[in-house]
This record gives sequence, C-alpha cells and structure tokens, in this order.
Amino acid sequence: MPEPQPIVAFAWIASHPWLYPLLEALHVVGIGLLLGSLVLLELRVWGLGASLPVEPLARLALPLSLAGFGLAATTGLTMFISQPGELLANRVFVVKMALLMLAGLNAASFHARGGLQSLDRFARMQTLVSLGLWLAVIICGRWIAYY
Repeated sequence: MPEPQPIVAFAWIASHPWLYPLLEALHVVGIGLLLGSLVLLELRVWGLGASLPVEPLARLALPLSLAGFGLAATTGLTMFISQPGELLANRVFVVKMALLMLAGLNAASFHARGGLQSLDRFARMQTLVSLGLWLAVIICGRWIAYY
C-alpha cells in the first residue's frame, strides 16, 4: 500500500512560522473548553454541588463542551491535512483517534440513555470512563510529537 502523500496545497501549514503554533494554541483552548465544562457537569453527576440543578448546568456546560470540541476538531483537522502521511504513520496518533471515537460513543450512549436524568450508578461510571478517555486523548496528543 502506498504511503499517503501530503496534500500539497496544505503542506505549507506545518512549516509556517506562526500559523501552525497558532493552530496548536487554539487546539489547546478548544480542549480546555471541552474538558473544563465536562468536568463540572461530571462532578454534578457524582453529587458534588447538589444544590445546582442538573438541567440548567447542562444547558450551560454542554454547548461549551460542543464549542470546545468543534474548535479542537477544526484546528486538529487543519493540522492533520498539513502532514497526513506522517500522522497516519504515527501509532500514537492512531490510538488518539480511536480514543476520540470511544469518547464520542460513550457521550452518545450517556445522553441516549438519559444519564443526566437518571444520575444512576451507570451514569457515574460513564462519567469516569469519559474523564479517563479524554485524559488519554490529551496524553496521546502530547505524545505524538515524541513518538
């Protein structure tokens, strides 16, 4: 199988003196928005801040999480298209993408089964899985550069 070649029109992004570092910084901002708002909601699922109603907190936190994910995904995709061959050959990058998929499936399952409404043991376990997956995604993201 031939190795994927960089998309020539986008290869310049990786070597640009300020664009790639800006993308990396915005990627981190997106991750911060995503994880920060998720952790607040997950702590509420675990019973911390029980005086805060879950539904209004979710109406605030979930759009921030989605915005953070959107920013991280957009900047990540832009960085990816600048060097797809190199990244696809990096095992840590592939693991990161698999973890992202699992995190998305876990979130979809949590909301599809009404985890915010039930706040049961399974919902709490899903929040632990969520946090673990997102932390693993972040660790893999940092590790890509060193692998």
